[in-house]
Amino acid sequence: MDHPVVLIASKNPHKIEEMSAILAGSGIRVLSALDFPDLPDVEETGVTLEENAVLKAESVFRVSGLACVADDTGLEADALNGEPGVYSARYAGNGATYSDNVKKLLSELKNVPSDSRTARFRTVIALKTERGIEVFHGVCEGRILEVPAGTGGFGYDPVFRPDGYSESFAQMDASEKNRISHRGLALQKLSLFLTENPEYLLKKSI
Repeated sequence: MDHPVVLIASKNPHKIEEMSAILAGSGIRVLSALDFPDLPDVEETGVTLEENAVLKAESVFRVSGLACVADDTGLEADALNGEPGVYSARYAGNGATYSDNVKKLLSELKNVPSDSRTARFRTVIALKTERGIEVFHGVCEGRILEVPAGTGGFGYDPVFRPDGYSESFAQMDASEKNRISHRGLALQKLSLFLTENPEYLLKKSI
C-alpha cells in the first residue's frame, strides 16, 4: 500500500532535512520542492510568519495537487523590539547568506549586555490539503550569544542558546535540537494532528 504523501514547500536543504526527520517517522512519504524542479518560487509577501506559511502552502498545493507543508520562521530579539522577526531570512538584505544575517544581528546587539539578550525562535507551519488549511505553532525561548558557537545547524543557530541549555543550537546533535526547537515543536504538533486525523492525507497518494 502506498504511503500518504506530504510535499514540503521548500528548496532549503537544511529545512527539508529537519522536517523530513520528524515527519518520516509518522509513516508518511515526504517529498520536497527539490523533487519538483518546475515548481515556482513563492515570494514571501506576508507581514506575519503565519501569512507567509499559508501563502507558500496554498501556492504549492495549487500547482502540485499534493498535501503541502510550509513553514516560516523568525528570530525575535527583545532588545531589538522583536527584530529581525518575519525578515529573519533576509535581515542583511535580499540574497544575504546565513553569515551575513548573523553578522548584522551581532552588530545590532554589540552594546547589549548578556542579561538583556533574550530572544526566541518562532515557527509557524501551514498544512494545506483538499480539506483546507491547518496551522501549527512552535516557540523556543533563549538568548543571543555574543560570539557564534558550533558548526552544526543553519541560520542563526550558532548564536542562539535555548533556555536551560549550555550549548547553542549549532552545538547540539540534530535529534536533540529537533526535540526542543521551535520547528521541532511545531512539527510534533503537525505529526500528532496527522496521526489523529489520517483522512487528511488519504485522498492524494503517489
